[in-house]
Amino acid sequence: MRYVEAMTSPASSDRILVWFRNDLRLADNPAASAALRAKEALFVYIEETNAGLRPRGGASRWWLHHSLGSLARSLAERGQILLILKGDSCQLVPALAKGCRIDKVVWNRRYGQPDRNMDAAIKAELKAAGIAAESFNGALLYEPMEIRSKAGGPMRVFTPFWRACRAAREPDRPVAAPDRLPPPMTLPAGAPALADLGLLPTQPDWAGGLRASWEPGEAGAAARLADFLGGPLRNYGENRNRPDFVSTSRLSPHLAFGEISPRQIWHATEAARMAGQAAGNADDIQTFFSELGWREFSHHLLFHFPTLPHANYQPKFDAFPWQDDAEGLAAWQRGQTGYPIVDAGMRELWQTGFMHNRVRMIVASFLIKHLMIDWRLGESWFWDTLCDADPANNAASWQWVAGSGADAAPYFRIFNPVTQGEKFDPDGVYVRKFVPELARLPDKFIHKPWEAPHPIRQGAGILLGQTYPQPVVRHEHARQRALAAFQSLSGEPL
Repeated sequence: MRYVEAMTSPASSDRILVWFRNDLRLADNPAASAALRAKEALFVYIEETNAGLRPRGGASRWWLHHSLGSLARSLAERGQILLILKGDSCQLVPALAKGCRIDKVVWNRRYGQPDRNMDAAIKAELKAAGIAAESFNGALLYEPMEIRSKAGGPMRVFTPFWRACRAAREPDRPVAAPDRLPPPMTLPAGAPALADLGLLPTQPDWAGGLRASWEPGEAGAAARLADFLGGPLRNYGENRNRPDFVSTSRLSPHLAFGEISPRQIWHATEAARMAGQAAGNADDIQTFFSELGWREFSHHLLFHFPTLPHANYQPKFDAFPWQDDAEGLAAWQRGQTGYPIVDAGMRELWQTGFMHNRVRMIVASFLIKHLMIDWRLGESWFWDTLCDADPANNAASWQWVAGSGADAAPYFRIFNPVTQGEKFDPDGVYVRKFVPELARLPDKFIHKPWEAPHPIRQGAGILLGQTYPQPVVRHEHARQRALAAFQSLSGEPL
């Protein structure tokens, strides 16, 4: 991975506080790099309980525990200590800075409205106390305030947004992790240990599948990127829609926790291409970069439209006739809808804290358009169960599928879960992995077991309604119902 040799540092501060948030790494971390010229440094992570900040979901809490452990070890290798606190950061950061006689506090920016309000309040209090404060871009290639439409406003459509990004400049080069850090300050007494945060599930311990699937932390992120560049990047443009292949980067959880930056990913990919070490061709790489672009676009939308996680971007969707269907929602959550590709996706999510992106679109479309259940309930479930739960990506993607968001899918795009399964999991490999009760069905019926003749189902050990559910809704009926509901909002003929 190529890095710039050094980073322009701010003027020296005798005592500096580095506040980690969703940037749990040392490489290409502008806030951490700002500490290099200090005489003493205090590195802090706060598990925030601020009013207005959304609590983490269960899968994210599991990941956070291991990511913080990894960061603490990296700091210890450089002679430093990670101070872990829990509470309201609007109170803790100024109090800690004053109590420890800090000269300067630094952190990397977040882009939700509550985060920005909080940062502004903390900066104001620090300034009033004579303590310098500075924030940096540690999370994005292009910050939301940097890219504007020709009229000077926010961008609302992905293609011109990404074109404007690419025309603006090449992403900045990443900065290498420091070999050494300033010596630590004396830590306040009574600070909690990582285990005291209670992030891990205990009764029951449901995280076995997560442990088997992931290596949280900066080293795990770097290994994941190297594996991707050397293999799945090949034919990425075509294979990324295939959940039965190892076909995507699976970097999203590492990005969500800031264990790797998009600048690192971008320039490592470019360096591999120039060295002839990248498995993919130029088109594969540009397709991969465009996926980074969608992440950028989601954060752009969240910055300019801060109600995105809980309110329809298009107000006309406020009148959509959502169904109150607790049984349907529960069947979807458990992976018991009777549609194998949907059930496989929901079970992959529950077992591993992750779901293939194509399948995310299929299961989201099913909840919204087959069951007519409010997208916010799906977004909430993903928030709790995804390791890569992200306030911008999660909300923007759910609204895109619902048709209520920016640059959204047209209302008449209603995925047929059978044909989607047959197209993207043609041999049933993905379904058989996560819905093993269907494993003995022939490929012809793996995505529509109700069409298999009784002797074939019997030979496969399948009793519909007992060992595997009947479909909770018939596709054609659900499609017509959804089209009528969407048409009532659009005014367009069916």
